[in-house]
Amino acid sequence: MTRWRDPLALIAIVLAAWQALYWCAGDVALTSPVSTLRHLSGMLQDPRFLPHVQETLLAFAQGFTIAVVLGLAIGTTLGAHRLTGEVGEPILVALYSIPKVTLYPVILLVFGIGMPAKVAFGAIQGIVPISLFAMNAIRNLKPVYTRTAKVMRLPPAALIRDVLLPAALPEIVTGIRVGFSLTLVGTLLGEMFGAQRGLGFLLLQAMGVHNMRTIMAVTLLLVIFAASVNAVLLSVERRLRERG
Repeated sequence: MTRWRDPLALIAIVLAAWQALYWCAGDVALTSPVSTLRHLSGMLQDPRFLPHVQETLLAFAQGFTIAVVLGLAIGTTLGAHRLTGEVGEPILVALYSIPKVTLYPVILLVFGIGMPAKVAFGAIQGIVPISLFAMNAIRNLKPVYTRTAKVMRLPPAALIRDVLLPAALPEIVTGIRVGFSLTLVGTLLGEMFGAQRGLGFLLLQAMGVHNMRTIMAVTLLLVIFAASVNAVLLSVERRLRERG
């Protein structure tokens, strides 16, 4: 019972704070929770809205898959080889500190306007944090794991697959959780600056005409999606840590 009580209490507090802000700010800056939910329900039943949702989900899924695959490949390689990691880590940290929006003109020149640019921009946002978390997870493993693998004469591929990755999995899931959020943000930014469809494109259009109902409804949809996936990933991470 306690397991469900805390999330429900948090949702109630957020809704109460939202309603209080609406009473203070009014319709010009905000819409009420009930009005937003009603407008979102109407949008989800509109056949013109669903292609925008599908476009964003498709771009995000591709970008997130690329970010996870490349991030884990880079992170495990740098973590497993100390010298390579010492050289590569400052480069990753420097890339992570660069505002990714500054790279968007280059991405547009390379990929053009459309799906490839959105996927690339989302993936770029997620690759570096996933790499850093994976690298540190491998580095912080107990030395006994690698020593045992050397005694068993495991090849490098088997060492990473059968020893390093399972032991480092909780920290890797944390990196994937961070990468998920940043990839979603990157995909939406890509749709705002260089797309003709998608939720980011709808948000930019709504901002241009100050359509607060649409802005709040789309934002609420994104928050529900992000919070749901993050809750699942956090639950997986906790279980892995408990088993470890």
